[in-house]
Amino acid sequence: MRDILADVEYWRSEGKSVALATVVKVYGSAPRPLGTKMAVSDAGEMVGSVSGGCVEGAVVQEALAVIAQGSPKLIPFGISNESAWDVGLTCGGTIEVFVERLDW
Repeated sequence: MRDILADVEYWRSEGKSVALATVVKVYGSAPRPLGTKMAVSDAGEMVGSVSGGCVEGAVVQEALAVIAQGSPKLIPFGISNESAWDVGLTCGGTIEVFVERLDW
């Protein structure tokens, strides 16, 4: 969280709304560890990473929806072992990302 905090504080000082995405479950192989965080502003700016680039675009879209609606979401992302080789991975895995709006 420390690596994204300065950006989050800056966005908030500009009056922007912010969503926080956190990896809350990991099954099998995952590029980022449990607890990894990413923040998204209502302007679509992002800082941090929950998957090393694999699902960040989808997380940004979900985060913008969470900011607009206010309801948090738990989102699964994954790839099977059978499909992993096709995209250059040695094995499959699944992560669950919890996205919530920061209200402070």
